[in-house]
Amino acid sequence: MTGNLNWIKGYQSRSEGPTPHTQRASYSLRDLALRSFLKPNAVRQLLHDADLSDFSWHVVWGEDYATTDEELEDRLSNVDGYVIFIHGWTGSNAIWENLPGMVINRNRNLVSLVVDHNGFGATPFVQSMPEMDSCNPVAAMTVVEHWFDLLQLRRQPGEPKPKTINFVGHSMGGAALFFLHEENWKFAEATRTAIAPALLLHDELHRAFYTTLGLGIGLVGRIRALQIIDNVVSPSVLEVLAEGATQHVKDEHARIYEITPKGVTARTFAAMGAITQHPEPHQWDLFQVVLGHRDRLVGLVPMLDLLQDLNFDVNQVRVVMGTHYLFSVGNDMQRWHEQNRELVLKDILDLHGEALQRQKTGKA
Repeated sequence: MTGNLNWIKGYQSRSEGPTPHTQRASYSLRDLALRSFLKPNAVRQLLHDADLSDFSWHVVWGEDYATTDEELEDRLSNVDGYVIFIHGWTGSNAIWENLPGMVINRNRNLVSLVVDHNGFGATPFVQSMPEMDSCNPVAAMTVVEHWFDLLQLRRQPGEPKPKTINFVGHSMGGAALFFLHEENWKFAEATRTAIAPALLLHDELHRAFYTTLGLGIGLVGRIRALQIIDNVVSPSVLEVLAEGATQHVKDEHARIYEITPKGVTARTFAAMGAITQHPEPHQWDLFQVVLGHRDRLVGLVPMLDLLQDLNFDVNQVRVVMGTHYLFSVGNDMQRWHEQNRELVLKDILDLHGEALQRQKTGKA
């Protein structure tokens, strides 16, 4: 084992994980810096550049017994790779429910890291009305990459064992994956699974919707007299956002919407509609996209047109029967979403296996 991974012992809390035979530990960059588990200057620089006051995440790993603190560093570092779960707008790490635990129960040589990001949950912006460029998917991906580099969990120089970093994003988190800085990653080191990615570059109808929605939410935050409108509109928006999901996911979105400054939510929605950065068409290696046929937040045909323009192959795109939350098994979409969740799990694990094999053989 190489690198400085002492931070792994600096968790804020530990508990049983979201699924049987898993464990979970929670972390915060600011807390790790205050206790000198990470270099304070490096943490301050990352948070300053991102306009964040903190960055928080959970680590989930598979174990049948309570890993001791003495064993923890070796257990979480001596693995074949990591799965990084990135939620969407007005979400948090909790929207993934059992998925991070299910992945590692299928492959105990993986560890899941489930983040709060982009001003939501336990990763708030410094400002209640952040700059638009801090709220978009491009900025979100940049912060996640810098955070992961700070943790030194990537394969370090001199480390013989291959490792893969498997990014899984939903909605805005899925859109962020298109802006991974590929030049900073080694051969077959990173994989990407984008679920219902809200990259709206070819979707004028939804771009206008999100821009208008962001403007409306921003006005509510500034004009108290409009609160009564927000009380009517926000439940409708959240219902569309989490259609087909479990009640737990719906409640979590409602909670995050309630506690997040209106300016942050407004700028995030508006940034989805106003995004101008366009990924360059190329070979999207080790990248899978999953779309739902009844997704009311991401237009199916415009998204397929965009993927075609970006030079995706047919076998990299999967269209399933489902809503925006195609992997969350709510009562009204239970049969289809259960199947979708299995397909998503298979995609993540297949990409991981393919990347690991390529690293071992040196062949694409």
